[in-house]
Amino acid sequence: MMAPRSTPPAESLPAWAKGIRGELLPHEPMARHTSWRVGGPADWLFQPRDLPDLAALLGQLPSTLPVTWVGFGSNLLVRDGGVRGVVISPRPALTTFEEQTDGSLRVGAGIACSRIARHAARARLAPAAFFAGIPGTLGGALAMNAGAWGGETWEVVTAVETVDRQGVLRRRAASEYEIAYRHVTLHAHDMGLEWFTAAHLTFPDTSESEDIRSLLARRKETQPLGQPSCGSVFRNPPEDHAARLIEACDLKGRRLGGAEVSTKHANFIVNTGDALAADIEALIEEVRRTVAERTGVSLIAEVRIVGEAAA
Repeated sequence: MMAPRSTPPAESLPAWAKGIRGELLPHEPMARHTSWRVGGPADWLFQPRDLPDLAALLGQLPSTLPVTWVGFGSNLLVRDGGVRGVVISPRPALTTFEEQTDGSLRVGAGIACSRIARHAARARLAPAAFFAGIPGTLGGALAMNAGAWGGETWEVVTAVETVDRQGVLRRRAASEYEIAYRHVTLHAHDMGLEWFTAAHLTFPDTSESEDIRSLLARRKETQPLGQPSCGSVFRNPPEDHAARLIEACDLKGRRLGGAEVSTKHANFIVNTGDALAADIEALIEEVRRTVAERTGVSLIAEVRIVGEAAA
């Protein structure tokens, strides 16, 4: 059982946390913040009260202190030794959802993609239905151009809002980014690291409607939603599917410790109940190596792996 959460008194907070209004938790187990339910402790986990609170903290952080962002933790594997520095969990601070006068939506990066899909269903916005197949937040979907059922996040993005390491807020046009399959890069590489705080989404006019319930039912039938996972582990290679290649290598059901290649969907690795992050990472590498040896295809992982191995 995990120890209870506790916020230290103000006088014991580090100097860089002066004046913050959100919650700053020391030695916070990241298993509480990842969909795989594994991961060692973060030195500090910060949950800002609002966007100004987030910008203020970033502006005060020492330049040498590492910063890691996590939304739902649905595309993240935190190693068992934990994460050094500060982990920022912006939910529920970045959860605005506003209809603009031009018909677009301004959506906070902490909003669940499923909520965008539900709005699409009510507004009969068929081009947004694919969001129902993305398990994380909009921020994560923006960072990796997540997609499902033939749709991709940046197809509907016209502008984004960001915050940088110094706490400076900006608005950028979608044209300032290089977008590819599961890949997003700011053209101006010398601008430094920025994180998404919101996006402006515009959907084509359409009278068609996609039944979100049927899409979610399809997802439930084909994916192991009842077990902790990160969603799809590997990108689909050109003109093929990672799940097909993994299944063709007889890896369905392959198990290391408490980690298992799902018997329901071969591109999912599930925590059967007692997995360590090390089990999951080792299984990811075994799957990648086996598929490469038997098929010649080098699978690329979608999941982001952070932190340190256990001592």
